[in-house]
Amino acid sequence: KLKKNLKLDYGDVTDPLNVFEIIKKVRPTEIYNLAAQSHVGISFQKPIYTTNSIVNGCLNILEAIRLLNMSRKTKYYQASSSEMFGNNSKKTLNEKSGFDPQSVYAISKIYCYHLTRLYRNTYKMFASNGILFNHESPWRSENFVTKKIVNGLVDIKFGLRDKIKLGNLYSKRDWGYAKDYVEGMYLMMQSKNPDNYVLSTNMT
Repeated sequence: KLKKNLKLDYGDVTDPLNVFEIIKKVRPTEIYNLAAQSHVGISFQKPIYTTNSIVNGCLNILEAIRLLNMSRKTKYYQASSSEMFGNNSKKTLNEKSGFDPQSVYAISKIYCYHLTRLYRNTYKMFASNGILFNHESPWRSENFVTKKIVNGLVDIKFGLRDKIKLGNLYSKRDWGYAKDYVEGMYLMMQSKNPDNYVLSTNMT
């Protein structure tokens, strides 16, 4: 059951007119753009869809804010990703670290990162990038490793299969809890000035 202060509008970030109409109707003071085909592996299989959902989604929202003259009233949050760092070999990464993307997903996110900076600097828009490392919640889809393992173990327990197929067992990832990261996104938007932020736990 939805809370009375929550209203859902059907939308598609890849449709510029749809985005424009919703923002015009709602006139939000804060927009959090989390829309994306967000699975790195699938981005190789569906490069056009991945790019379209990430790049055009970001551009359509920023353009709607600009065209509706809401640049001084509406804050914009762009969900950037630690995947943008890619193969950067530095032991410690921060907001000034270089990008070395290794997937269609990461490249698309870099485009949006720079687009957000451009609109911030050119149109004096409150537009911030949150470069978040991996974060987990019970709502994670089956394509991601934790849910894949849990579902696989359940299937094995009930005799539906006898093994789980995984990728690189030696990869190490910074790992956090999605609820904490959402609080971090909110705090970024409450700061006095827009900026680029890295959010991580420093734990693998």
